[in-house]
Amino acid sequence: MTATLSSSPDALLMRFQPSDTATKISRATLAKLAKQLGYKRESEVLHYAALKLASEVLPTYELDDGLPTDKQMTAIRKAAGPAGRGKVVSSLF
Repeated sequence: MTATLSSSPDALLMRFQPSDTATKISRATLAKLAKQLGYKRESEVLHYAALKLASEVLPTYELDDGLPTDKQMTAIRKAAGPAGRGKVVSSLF
């Protein structure tokens, strides 16, 4: 027997579990979510959930190079001058 795959390279096969676990969902729960959210297709729930998770987990800013190197910290300290020699212009408290 030969399985026929979708001609779309962006297709994703999802296998459901008999019951929900911490990391997997049952088809029954997905159907309930679709009905509750007013979606006609269960795939809409999957897209909604993935986008919601992405907005919570993925950074919304470009990652930087991390902490300054020792050389950069030395340059910063040199440019800042000695500590305690500055003048307070305004204060929040």
